[in-house]
Amino acid sequence: MERVAKGIGKGNILIEEVDTPVPSPTQVLIQAEFSLISRGSELWRRYTVAEAVDSRIMGYSLAGRIVKVGDEVDTFTPGDRVVALAPHAQFVTMEVVNPLHDPSVIKIPESVTAEAATFWPLLTSSVLWIKQTQADENEVVVIIGQGLVGLLCMQVAKATGAGKVIVCDVLNMRCQLASQLGADLVINSKVDDFVACVNNFTTGQGADIVIEAVGGSAAEGAFSQAQDVVRKGGLLQVLGLYGDKPLPLDSGKIQGVRLVGGYLDSTLRPTAARHALQLLVDRDVEVQSMISHKFLYAKAKEAFDLLYSHPNQAMGVLLEWKT
Repeated sequence: MERVAKGIGKGNILIEEVDTPVPSPTQVLIQAEFSLISRGSELWRRYTVAEAVDSRIMGYSLAGRIVKVGDEVDTFTPGDRVVALAPHAQFVTMEVVNPLHDPSVIKIPESVTAEAATFWPLLTSSVLWIKQTQADENEVVVIIGQGLVGLLCMQVAKATGAGKVIVCDVLNMRCQLASQLGADLVINSKVDDFVACVNNFTTGQGADIVIEAVGGSAAEGAFSQAQDVVRKGGLLQVLGLYGDKPLPLDSGKIQGVRLVGGYLDSTLRPTAARHALQLLVDRDVEVQSMISHKFLYAKAKEAFDLLYSHPNQAMGVLLEWKT
């Protein structure tokens, strides 16, 4: 079988051939149909450091069919359509009796396409993050950054009862998509004054909840702006990954504000996982329009390069594994 790997050297994305794995008595073997590249968490170590990356952590959003089950597995059967926290590969084995993350594999109904199902892992996290904010119908939520996570969080917030949801990005494609998917106010901060727009919308009070979902090199500016628009007594939630760089914390602005990192309570994950799947079934969260590109898995290097070099052109990028 073949899988995506990252060898020594920056941006050295390649396809390697390895033996097809054999499931243990407590595992299932899945044949992939599609896998989703997560730009936020998959690109940093691929393009900014020269070290190789363990293939087991090359991706975590794979949809396909179960082709074999271990002797101790009674919850899945061959032929089941599933989505798994699994890397980019033609075949993967997954622990289902005693998984590290529960659930790590979940059945998907026929009404959910394999392409849409690949969003389930990120959507599960988004459900947990929004639940953590405890946003209600009387509150204004601001989400800075409209990549995959930002767009999913926006839709979850709208679907679960948040009041008004304001979003911000600097890329036209993302702003247009956020508007299409239901944001109450979309701010292109490359064109308009983000802080002024939020203050105007909230009559100078600031937002009740601000979610910073940018990460990367742009995180410093986004985090600074987040502190400018959250109200006293409000919540500032930080989701992005920053390459181990410190973020500026203004002691004057942060006084009286609750600050929380992107913590995910694992005890709530089973419930959130089922909720995320139901959101896909009911189409309360719409992901099909978030898919901008599909590549045959053999062109994985081209897919990763597109996401890294041209974020203004790509959103959800899928690798197709069917032959």
